[in-house]
Amino acid sequence: MKLASLLGHAAELLQQVRLSERPADSIIDTFFRSHKYLGSHDRRFIAEATYGTLRHLRKSEHLLLNALGGQTEGMIPEDGFLLLLTTYLVALDRRTKVTVEDLQPILKSGKLRPHLAALLKAMDASQKAVPGDPAEPIALKYSFPDWMIERFTEQYGEAETEALCKSLNEQAPVTLRVNELKSSVEACRQALKAEGIETLRTDLSPVGLHLAKRINVFQLQAFRDGLFEVQDEGSQLLPLLIDPKPTAKVLDACAGAGGKTLELAALMKNRGEVVATDVHSSRLEELRKRTRRAGVSNVRIQQIEDVGDLAEKHRGHFDVVLVDAPCSGIGTLRRNPGMKWMVTEETVKEVSEKQFHILDASASLVRDGGMLAYATCTLFREENEGVVERFLQAHPDFSLPASPPRSSRFDSTKYFDGKYVRFFPHREGTDGFFVAVLRKQGVRSEQPTGQ
Repeated sequence: MKLASLLGHAAELLQQVRLSERPADSIIDTFFRSHKYLGSHDRRFIAEATYGTLRHLRKSEHLLLNALGGQTEGMIPEDGFLLLLTTYLVALDRRTKVTVEDLQPILKSGKLRPHLAALLKAMDASQKAVPGDPAEPIALKYSFPDWMIERFTEQYGEAETEALCKSLNEQAPVTLRVNELKSSVEACRQALKAEGIETLRTDLSPVGLHLAKRINVFQLQAFRDGLFEVQDEGSQLLPLLIDPKPTAKVLDACAGAGGKTLELAALMKNRGEVVATDVHSSRLEELRKRTRRAGVSNVRIQQIEDVGDLAEKHRGHFDVVLVDAPCSGIGTLRRNPGMKWMVTEETVKEVSEKQFHILDASASLVRDGGMLAYATCTLFREENEGVVERFLQAHPDFSLPASPPRSSRFDSTKYFDGKYVRFFPHREGTDGFFVAVLRKQGVRSEQPTGQ
């Protein structure tokens, strides 16, 4: 497909993403399903151009407006999105190598002709841009909202904030979690190799594989056979930290589509009891499909309206309650860069209240001596230790460990800050994760986890 057509599709897709509240990956998937005539190379270009523009949206807008002298009068939205894409591709993208010369035939054609002089000026200015200017504010340099950078800097300091933002703008690897109910890591590697897929062992997770090259793994026979799931390495580490024994009774209170549910079931060797609950029926239906493919038989799935609804029948019932709480998701920006522009300070405040409510309602479900694990994929204190500290004030019968959570499969010592376990994209190469492992007072003779 010619460059003009590719850019037209990408601009259309970018506009859909910016005008929707749905995650970018969901919109992109829907877009490609409705444009089945696009080949794999075309889809890759369109997706990468869209994601790249979202990652560098603020910088692209800054360069473009400077080049245009702030004059956008008479420009229709479709032209604006096309200009943002071309500005990103020419000035900031380091892979596609699009030049002003490549774009001139496009800019001289059709509806863009009235803006020709200004557009070529914009492209020339963008091509001469130096994106790594050390004098630039971090928020502009890496295209983040000012309020987000202020929070990061307050929590992590300026140098770490810059490293964090740089890593959040990078493309995440495609990472698989091997399903040990059906395969071993090495056997899965060989099965993938037989289909022409090369993999690399993950550094932290003992059950993880990185793809050497990005492909659509859902078409593979190994996937259809249930040998693996697609799951970030940081996400894989949470069930390993919990390390449930096969006899444990476990609640995954915010199971969603169940990536961690399935891993808990595999760690328990299809024994014990895993109850997976969520408020969204569509996510639980996806979990049902995944349990069948994975060969999981110890998971019971239940839709709920509120975690508190479980108290009547399940008070003090579970050895482990996992609250993988809904959050702003800022730790996953490598995968969903559009979230930068959807999350607000008000969003963070609202979601932290919801997180506290879920954690508070989950407390009564933990048996004496049991574990309550709280986790998020966000990087904001308000959603992480802020929620935990508030919970501990309301529940003095729970406490944080004085030492790192012990696990038979993963040593968390390096990632434990004295209270919590954290993973960062710029340090560990994972999505950003926060984990608090809380213990309820009271001891039984047999521990339900590897703790």
